Amino acid sequence: MTSIFPSFLRRFAHAVLFCLAWTSTASAASSTPAPINVATYNLRYDNPGDGPNAWPARKEMVKALIRYHEFDIIGTQEGLAGQIADLARMEEFDHVGVGRDDGKQAGEHSAIFFRKRRFALLDKGDFWLSETPDRPSFGWDARCCHRLASWARLRDRSTGRALFVFSVHFDHEGEQARRASAELVLRKIAEITRGEPTICVGDFNSTPETVQMQAMATAMRDAARVSKAPPYGPPGTFNGFRLDAAMSDRIDYIFVDRHVEVLKYAVLSDSFERRYPSDHHPVVARVILR
Repeated sequence: MTSIFPSFLRRFAHAVLFCLAWTSTASAASSTPAPINVATYNLRYDNPGDGPNAWPARKEMVKALIRYHEFDIIGTQEGLAGQIADLARMEEFDHVGVGRDDGKQAGEHSAIFFRKRRFALLDKGDFWLSETPDRPSFGWDARCCHRLASWARLRDRSTGRALFVFSVHFDHEGEQARRASAELVLRKIAEITRGEPTICVGDFNSTPETVQMQAMATAMRDAARVSKAPPYGPPGTFNGFRLDAAMSDRIDYIFVDRHVEVLKYAVLSDSFERRYPSDHHPVVARVILR
């Protein structure tokens, strides 16, 4: 009679090897950090003169877009205190940021929103884009507006790792101000982050070939350029509330440092009933920390 034990032992050995392989694969998958959807979004300030595009007619569209595309972190620009309060009604998010005119509530914000269940706030701060960055002030040849950068240091609850996020808004008139703002932002990033993973987003009011954007792209990495997947959406980011806008000029950006890998990048041109939620398209990148 032929023994059944050699056959049984072979099947048992195969089963053990399969279980070990599955456990190894599952362990590797569980150690892979979940991607982070980080976005920059110029909200267009609450201007009653915008008529049908004024903020009260748009705010629910903005919130719906953020939620549908599952943004985890959003650097915003131009939001006034009431607009920030409206977005803060999305209870799954917390936020940081101050008004640029008094360091409290007055004027436009560069607020950063983040998902509370995913991230814990470790630190925060603000600085003005000027020769006196510690207080509200005009910078260089900027004459119309105070310009501000806000930042947050966040801990990813799923991995324990920390990252910095900066939200900036460069001047729209002063050429010297834009160039000097890039130098200041890069210097501040180096001082504040001390080499920790960093993402810098914002409305830079500058196209890619300008001196300031070349400086940013040299010191950091342009998400549109280093995305593993081909960029999605139009190249331009400013629509002026016009569905027929050319969308050729990019002025909103996401920059990452060497610790951040960009999986996908997109300019989202979502519209609702033939209206855009803002006069800028949101820009989003799906990233992981290396």
